[in-house]
Parts: sequence; structure tokens; C-alpha cells
Amino acid sequence: DIRVGKILKAWPHPEAEKLYCEEIDVGEEQPRQIASGLRPFYPSADDLIGKTVMVLCNLKSRKLVGFPSHGMVMCASNADHTAVETMEPPAGAQIGERIMFEGYDGEAETEAKVAKKEVFETVAPDLKTNAEGICVWKGAISKTSAGPVKASKGMANAQVA
Repeated sequence: DIRVGKILKAWPHPEAEKLYCEEIDVGEEQPRQIASGLRPFYPSADDLIGKTVMVLCNLKSRKLVGFPSHGMVMCASNADHTAVETMEPPAGAQIGERIMFEGYDGEAETEAKVAKKEVFETVAPDLKTNAEGICVWKGAISKTSAGPVKASKGMANAQVA
């Protein structure tokens, strides 16, 4: 269950120098609280506020240094993890809409099934950016109502997680 989200609030985690705490609108009644290890790559929380991002929603909730995190902000990363860019849906994509991949339509798995069957761990190795920085899975292009999802600065041939 990967959706378009908008970061409404972001602040440094008080006890973890690499984490931001965020409130993200993914089209539900209440914004989700998510912790992301983005501080080394986005020096100010203001760099994230208002950003439209790709959010993995059906991960089991877990505490990251005491902060309850209910999902994951998806990012492109180079091989040695020294560069990270948020994956951004195009302008016009609707908050909360599911991000699909060409030829792979269907219902999202439940949190319980994802946790039990390690679905993300199976899917993750094939989730990448192509030569244009577009998010693909097994070569199938990501799609929203407004077009594909891209790395914010166009990072090509990178892993997405």
C-alpha cells in the first residue's frame, strides 16, 4: 500500500540525531506519524514541510527511539547511502491515492500479512529508479493520476526504500 502523502509537520527527533518526526497526510482521517532517517540529507525540517512524498503505509507500526512510526517515507539512495532523495509524486497527484506500477493493479496487503510474510523484504530489491530517476518495480513504471513518481533531484539507477 504505497500512497501519495504530504508532509504537514516535521521536527528533529529529540533523542536521535539522524531522525525527523513527521506528520503526513495520506488521505486518512488523521495524519500519520512517521519517523524518517532524513536529517543527514535534509539539514532543516523546513526542507520537508509541504513536500509531497511516496509513503509505504502498510508496514506494522513500530517505535523508533520511542517515537511511534506508522509507515515509511520512500527515498532513492545511492549504493553507499551517502546520497538520499525523497521520491516525489508529480504535481496534481491526489493526496492519499495509491501509487501503482504498470501491469500490477490489485488490492494492497494488510499490515498483518505484510509483517508475517515479509512482503516488503521480497518486493524491495526490485524497487529502484531508472535512468530518468523514475520509480520502477521490476522495470514497471510507477503511476499516479498525474504521472510517474520521480526522485526529487532525479537520482538515476538507485535503490528505493
